[in-house]
Amino acid sequence: RDTDCQVINVDKLTYAGNLDSLSEIMSSPGHIFEQEDICDGKAMERIFAQYQPDAVMHLAAESHVDRSITGPAEFIQTNVLGTYNLLEAARNFWSGLDEQGRARFRFLHVSTDEAYGDLRPDDQPFTEETPYLPSSPYSASKASSDHLIRAWNRTYGLPVLITNCSNNYGPYQFPEKLIPLMILNALEGKPLPVYGKGENIRDWLYVQDHARALHTVLVKGRPGRTYNIGGNCEKQNIEVVRTICDILDEMKPANGCRIPTAGCRELITFVPDRPGHDLRYAINDTRIRRELGWFPQESFASGLQKTVKWYLDNPQWVERVRTGAYREWIRANYEMQGREGF
Repeated sequence: RDTDCQVINVDKLTYAGNLDSLSEIMSSPGHIFEQEDICDGKAMERIFAQYQPDAVMHLAAESHVDRSITGPAEFIQTNVLGTYNLLEAARNFWSGLDEQGRARFRFLHVSTDEAYGDLRPDDQPFTEETPYLPSSPYSASKASSDHLIRAWNRTYGLPVLITNCSNNYGPYQFPEKLIPLMILNALEGKPLPVYGKGENIRDWLYVQDHARALHTVLVKGRPGRTYNIGGNCEKQNIEVVRTICDILDEMKPANGCRIPTAGCRELITFVPDRPGHDLRYAINDTRIRRELGWFPQESFASGLQKTVKWYLDNPQWVERVRTGAYREWIRANYEMQGREGF
């Protein structure tokens, strides 16, 4: 929409993949969809040969920490082996380009602040030089992929870029994530499960700000460089949930809404903490601001208002993504652990 780029969108369409999210662009000449798995090396080689891309934005990943705890194998398969396959396909393609093509080519790997581990309340935010200390199978798999990216740059000279971003939120987010899960549970009058005491702190980044940052890094970033992307918005989980409740109470949604008359906060329910739950993430994004001129345009207040409204305005999208597989996982993750009612 905002650039003259042609995007070849490669997606396996796992449980979280949803073509409804692409409805506005599926007919655009700037967008081509390919349903393939990055773990399929031959499929990746075909796509490189067919479309001759100038750049790769590698966002394909298993990304939900809770799922990585109950089933880590898929995270290793996609995030580590998938990254290896994509790197090799990119390297083989890049090696065959002429000198000008090799100089122009970029491989942007999108990673996470969770690879750094966690922080105490008084610790300084993560910088690009912070050593990696992942806590979960998810963050360990992403840290592994980051190391592969750097090795392919150092060993083969592949022109790579890495970004480590904080927690994203906004429209179209799959409802296993904190913010959409709270919105949708509240609308149905279900408990709002908050781990521990809700004191874990995350830095929140609106999804469109992240997308702008990724394009900025791709166009302006220096190969071999890492750029942290943050929203400069640290919030305790319980604060985020309470804010969502207040917005819903203010908007007073209708159409079968089951929010209690006493208010949405009545639904907040504290549940046993998950294993290895990181206390705090915080991003120092000085590098991308100074070197590339990017900064977030959305505040948490405005971004969260837009997000809640989007889910209220798009119930059909929500229903279509809530497949039987998703509902079964919700039951397994909460009811089987003694968290009935979710």
